[in-house]
Amino acid sequence: EGGPKTPATIITGFLGAGKTTLLNHILEENHGKRIAVIENEFGEVGIDDKLLNSKSSVTEENVIEMNNGCICCTVRGDLIAGLKRMVKNAQKTGKFIDAVIIETTGLADPAPVAQTFFADDFVQQKLALDGILTVVDAKHLIAHLDEEKPEGVENESVEQVAFADRILLNKTDLATEEELAEVERRIRMINQGVEIKRCKYSEVDMDFILGIQAFSLDKILEMDDAFLADDAEHQHDDRVSSVGIHCPGEVDQALLNDWIGWLLKERGVDIFRTKGVLAVQGMPQKFVFQAVHMAFSGAPQKEWAPGEEKVCKLTFIGKNLNREELEGGFKKCLVA
Repeated sequence: EGGPKTPATIITGFLGAGKTTLLNHILEENHGKRIAVIENEFGEVGIDDKLLNSKSSVTEENVIEMNNGCICCTVRGDLIAGLKRMVKNAQKTGKFIDAVIIETTGLADPAPVAQTFFADDFVQQKLALDGILTVVDAKHLIAHLDEEKPEGVENESVEQVAFADRILLNKTDLATEEELAEVERRIRMINQGVEIKRCKYSEVDMDFILGIQAFSLDKILEMDDAFLADDAEHQHDDRVSSVGIHCPGEVDQALLNDWIGWLLKERGVDIFRTKGVLAVQGMPQKFVFQAVHMAFSGAPQKEWAPGEEKVCKLTFIGKNLNREELEGGFKKCLVA
């Protein structure tokens, strides 16, 4: 039953940014992988007819087989139920799925889908969240980011940029170099460490979007220190931004648990993503954790090397982030 988990990628992005084009690439390219694309019920995504395997019958699960062996299915209602059906189906037919792509049209933010991977035991056993990929339109992104929303309504574009592990900056042929540089700067103001790939017609190497292990605790260990350098532009308002904390020293586990518990409860709604690598007093390994809103997972990973300086690194992406509160609260957990 154990076996390797199937990686799942969440694709998000504004209407017209190029998600459908990207999905059609994935479903037609000869990448040798058997990929399952799951459309959620909001998706009015037209899969190109010529990609459909003419001999495939559409089963009652709305699963359509493509010419290259990939499958596409529409989930009505519960995503978890859809994922379970798909996994069981693959086991039954013996057609192993290499990767799952979940397309989230019409959902303001990918968090609920991401949280599914922390919440459900069956999904956790069979699937591993691989990364969140956001497709953005080089020409229109800034207008979307600056759009004024009524009180209490989220700006979807900002959230989609904030949650991303990878961003496809698409339709670059329609923008000047100056515009592209400005779009990238704006993306980094929200999500400082994200990898951005410029492309047109959503053409991108599969390796950039599949198998990136952005949610693996091992990957978080390699967290780029540049991401933590506090030289970013700070916006002290209700915008979405990134805050990095880098402290030498070790934390007290009990104090840390209390603080993280308080943080997730009181600020969890505003904090979209958290990642950290911590030195905990009395623990020989590095403690690595991550959270999507309040859904938290963490475990001791590899040991500190002899003589290695004990440091704690945390990154937060969210709205209304108060650097002083985050840093002050965390520093209170350090062993004096």
